[in-house]
Amino acid sequence: MGNQKIDIAIEGKEKAKFFQHLLKDIECLELMLANGVIEKNPIRIGAEQEFCIVDNDWTPSLKGLEILELLNDEHFTTELALYNLEVNLDPLELKAGCFIEMMKRQLSFLQKANSICKSQSAKPLLSGILPSISGRHIEMEYMTPSPRYKVLNEVMKKLRGKDFNVSILGVDELKLMHNSVLFEACNTSYQMHLQIEPDDFVSSYNWAQAISGPLLSVCTNSPLLLGKELWSETRIALFQQSIDTRTSSHSVRYNEPRVTFGNAWIENSITDIYKDDISRFELIVNSTFEEDSIEILNGGRIPKLDALSLHSGTVYRWNRACYGVGDGKPHVRIENRYIPSGPSVTDEIANFVFWVGLMKGRPSEYDQIHKKMDFKDAKSNFIKAARTGKESFMKWMGTVVTSQELVIKTLLPIARLGLKKAGIGQDEMDYFLDVIEKRATGKNGSEWQVYNYRRLKKSIKKENALRLLCAEMYKNQQINKPVSEWENISVKEMRNSSTKPIYVYEIMTTELFTTNENNPLNLVSNMMRWKDIHHVPVEDSDNRLKGLLTWQLIDGIEPTDTTSLVKDIMVKDVIYVDKKTSIEEASNLMIRNNIGCLPVKNKGRLIGIITKKDLVD
Repeated sequence: MGNQKIDIAIEGKEKAKFFQHLLKDIECLELMLANGVIEKNPIRIGAEQEFCIVDNDWTPSLKGLEILELLNDEHFTTELALYNLEVNLDPLELKAGCFIEMMKRQLSFLQKANSICKSQSAKPLLSGILPSISGRHIEMEYMTPSPRYKVLNEVMKKLRGKDFNVSILGVDELKLMHNSVLFEACNTSYQMHLQIEPDDFVSSYNWAQAISGPLLSVCTNSPLLLGKELWSETRIALFQQSIDTRTSSHSVRYNEPRVTFGNAWIENSITDIYKDDISRFELIVNSTFEEDSIEILNGGRIPKLDALSLHSGTVYRWNRACYGVGDGKPHVRIENRYIPSGPSVTDEIANFVFWVGLMKGRPSEYDQIHKKMDFKDAKSNFIKAARTGKESFMKWMGTVVTSQELVIKTLLPIARLGLKKAGIGQDEMDYFLDVIEKRATGKNGSEWQVYNYRRLKKSIKKENALRLLCAEMYKNQQINKPVSEWENISVKEMRNSSTKPIYVYEIMTTELFTTNENNPLNLVSNMMRWKDIHHVPVEDSDNRLKGLLTWQLIDGIEPTDTTSLVKDIMVKDVIYVDKKTSIEEASNLMIRNNIGCLPVKNKGRLIGIITKKDLVD
């Protein structure tokens, strides 16, 4: 949805007018394909680098627009959240040295961003999901104030009709509701583009679908969200759910999500994908178009197919079919959207090299892959890779094989042949594919994060552990070291970790034992003794704070007392704080009132608790 001049989709004549342009664009594309107008060579590659901006305390920054203005470079652009930016890399011809050149350019752009960020007390960070993102960073104040993002949010909320549900089950479970699409802003990716010969598009696109699972399995870098350990590549589940416009019903009817892998191999043309999208997905945004694409083509010019581009921009396929015009020549390409940002630029370029090598090295026996592989197996492989990364078992051409074995024994040799075919030099090829092989046999980004996060939490608070992960990631990215060579965070770094916390949300406990005021008192007192809990908030079914039980209050409660209820002895006038209360203020509040804890509320609801022990720690 690069077009800034968009509106909420409307009904009647305006909607009919848009669809006329849409149908003309499909017809126009089919004419260009049939008449050989689409460019066949040279083949080009391109990329989009999304990155996070963090403050000096390693949490999301609000200074994205100021940084963008200071960059003053058309290669950089905004993203949904103020703490994300994107740099668009110019296309390069696929030939010897192109990936080395792309890495140089990418590093140069990030170095420029780093320099500007420093002037704003910020830093650019590559991460599929920034570990330090918390609930407050997905509130509306963090949304980029751009008309297109406002329209997107309004449209999605209108179609949904209620708050968005996010429910992801991994090692931990995340289950919550949110009132905007800003959860999508937690995701940052490294989007890779490969121009495709129009006559080979069907076979190439189907092959791109088939290799998605095993490729993703060695590239995962997004295991954490809001401090929860979820999928190896949590972005896949989060992106779908964060902009899911479907509503639940009692009907067995199935509606396709707008973020999709697809449901079948394509058979005839790139237009199969566009036609399927138009058939399945309602128009959600509108714009005005001055010219008819057929008339433009008949007049000897090349149309941009704006209506088709706008509608397809609201359907988020992990492998997206793209039409574009460069230097006055139309082309078609595949955009790979499922690879996460980071862990380092070297890792990202290695992912790119691996993917392009696989695409160009496709064995002829897979030209008609629908005869070799069930589409459901390709889709299943993709979901399994997102869930469990390199630990996945893949169904590949009828055989079950581990992801690691598939990558090392089958796909890396294919990639080498493809890169050689594309004219990539041996040294360039070996350097980047060696990065992939070391990740396949060693550790990738998600594995490094999970291992270190588990270790850190044994010694320091969760919020400090998450910030320390970010600090270590940034350090390794500055020297462009591939993640397979990253060292684990040392005990010394743990002791010297993180910026001193300022607000209570940074140190509060969020995994709470709570009770209802009508529960039997002896039950709750036993629970407190069993779990060695000194403070239990009392809340209603809507998470609203009603009272507080303390160790002192339950002292002397007899186990045989079956008549007393929690509400009989609980503190009813509870002193509490907001999540943005400073730690200093909270400490003074406890001292003045001679209390041992403070419940933490946000928008009237209980979200955590802070105790004297938290302050000491």
